[in-house]
Amino acid sequence: MLENCFQYDLPEAGCDEAGRGCLAGPVFAAAVMLPPDFHDPLLNDSKQMTERNREKLRTIIEREAVAWAVEAVSAERIDEINILNASFEGMSLAAARLDPAPGFLAIDGNRFRTRLELPYRCIVKGDGKYADIAAASVLAKTHRDEYMLRLAEEFPQYGWRKNKGYPTREHRLAIREYGLTPHHRLTFNHEIGQLELAF
Repeated sequence: MLENCFQYDLPEAGCDEAGRGCLAGPVFAAAVMLPPDFHDPLLNDSKQMTERNREKLRTIIEREAVAWAVEAVSAERIDEINILNASFEGMSLAAARLDPAPGFLAIDGNRFRTRLELPYRCIVKGDGKYADIAAASVLAKTHRDEYMLRLAEEFPQYGWRKNKGYPTREHRLAIREYGLTPHHRLTFNHEIGQLELAF
């Protein structure tokens, strides 16, 4: 069972991102503040959940959270500042939009930089430990998947309905055949011989 949040002294927002390893599409980041009594047995690291359960949880989180926000950082911006900084920027933008404002950020991962004047803690695999980070992972993932499904209608040949922009064999072969779209990250390696990441 997930702990509600990392600390209880300050109002906390859990932050996470989705789409860091993709070849196409934005990286999405979310920040979520949960009520102290929030509990849902389905909630977990979004990667461990079925799509159906993620969608179900998205509705519950958006309805019951004290505050939540989701931000997208474009492929163009990712190429400009790199994917790590784009992830930091997305989480910072999402946290800055929360109302009420948090007093503390719990960040999934081992690194973070921000211009926000807020204390924070990086927690490796935090989305499998704390409910507010897990909730952020669910919102980032579901909002990103929804966005990629819309892009897939415009560019059906890349298999984004299924691969959501991740570097599957099908996606790399489509790039070889059809070239890159404006939604591809130009600084990412699109060659078929590259290691294919699981997602």
